[in-house]
Amino acid sequence: MSKTEAPGEHKIKQTTPIFILSVPFDMVTTAQSIALIEQMIVSRRPHYLIMADVDFVVRALKDVEVRRILLEAHLILCDGMPLVWASRWLGNPLPERIASADLVPALLQVAEEKGWRVFFLGSKEETILHAQERLRKQYPRLQIAGHLSPPPVPLEQMDHAAICRAIRDTKPDILLAAFGSPDQEKWLNMRYRATGVPVSVGVGDAMDFVAGVTQRAPMWMQRAGLEWVLRVKREPGRLLWRYVADLWAFGWGVMGQWWRMHLRRRRVAKYRRLMVVAEKTESGFEIVKIPPRFDAAVVREHEWLWKCFTAAPAHLLFDMTHVQFIDSTGIGLLIRLHKMLAASNCQFVLVSPSLITQQSLQRVHVPDLLTIVSSFDAGRDIVAGRSGGVQAAAKLDLSSAPTPLMWEGEIVASNVEAVQHLSESYLESCAAEMKHCVIDMTGVSFISSAGVGLMGRLKKLGRLRGVEVAFINPQPNVLKVIQTFRLEKMMFGKGV
Repeated sequence: MSKTEAPGEHKIKQTTPIFILSVPFDMVTTAQSIALIEQMIVSRRPHYLIMADVDFVVRALKDVEVRRILLEAHLILCDGMPLVWASRWLGNPLPERIASADLVPALLQVAEEKGWRVFFLGSKEETILHAQERLRKQYPRLQIAGHLSPPPVPLEQMDHAAICRAIRDTKPDILLAAFGSPDQEKWLNMRYRATGVPVSVGVGDAMDFVAGVTQRAPMWMQRAGLEWVLRVKREPGRLLWRYVADLWAFGWGVMGQWWRMHLRRRRVAKYRRLMVVAEKTESGFEIVKIPPRFDAAVVREHEWLWKCFTAAPAHLLFDMTHVQFIDSTGIGLLIRLHKMLAASNCQFVLVSPSLITQQSLQRVHVPDLLTIVSSFDAGRDIVAGRSGGVQAAAKLDLSSAPTPLMWEGEIVASNVEAVQHLSESYLESCAAEMKHCVIDMTGVSFISSAGVGLMGRLKKLGRLRGVEVAFINPQPNVLKVIQTFRLEKMMFGKGV
């Protein structure tokens, strides 16, 4: 995550999110969301929002890249009544459902009043034209900066540079992307900096509702969480089994999360009054000792402390050795602090988490996202070695018998250009000297869609130069991301 565009900047005040399975939902209403969006627009810095429904939550359980996208998102809104019900069962209720079909009209109304410029990206051309025609009648002073409907091709085959250029040229304040989930979220994560738009949000099929192509379910069905029934009725072949599978996975997942919390909560009730202890070290970082019970009550009681950490950021080492119970709000705080401190280029490290903590975090896939070490010495080493931003590198041995080009660190949108430059130079030298180019990914801890796109470009450039480009030694997290695109055979051959 870069220093200048990371979440939690620009005096945007948010409370601790609630973690439902693998998604940290922000505790905001529609009105509060629009107020936060206004702050983002005033800042003139790029941000992106996610509207997460049950299907998105289930995808996040399986897709490590989706979880990373959630970690970097500036606002995550609840788009589903089952999610609201789940938050109540988990003891920290979300204030309301914020459906994309409700947020978009409310946002456009405010955009008309404030003079914000809106750009529409994705959906079908005729749908966008119908939507604009209706919007001009409903909001005659709304400034529509432009629209673009790229061809329906896989994400890695899109002409990202041309799309970003078209958006930048119109200087919008809000970008509404409708590629469908999770492609629209992956695209926004990859390109929201390049577009320079203050607020980008994936709205899914909300454009169909705005255009009048699809009608909303009656209000009683919306309140009862039954909109999906009407959608299945309209498209049974495409949606029926997907919804059945989603509800099954989501239902069992939430029940398991609630049951484990319920059992542990009763066993550690005696720890409720213990306090969080924070101490500043001579080295400039802070050590925070977490009590055996780390739940919503403890998080709320120490809200002043979390605000101190974000108001005066410093490297934090969270001692979780004695934690015997952590709920969805406690996990949400970990994600919140990570976001806030990353915005100030500070490190957030979990030190020696107890077995109970490890199991709780593992079930919601948090270890994929946060830095966890087994001792304070290891935590201090990480803090001491912190040099700023998400690190990535491409290293080349220039000896007489050169080894493969080595990729290291996290290959993500914010640093992919630096890796691309050396990689393309290496490929050009291979074209002059030999017909084989090897890139070793042993040191790559994570790769995003932007990194996968770079791999595809290098393969294509190699074919144009008559060079075989081979990627070797992918780590499990990297392989998982590439498998979501079904590109593992293309990138690594049949042996993977």
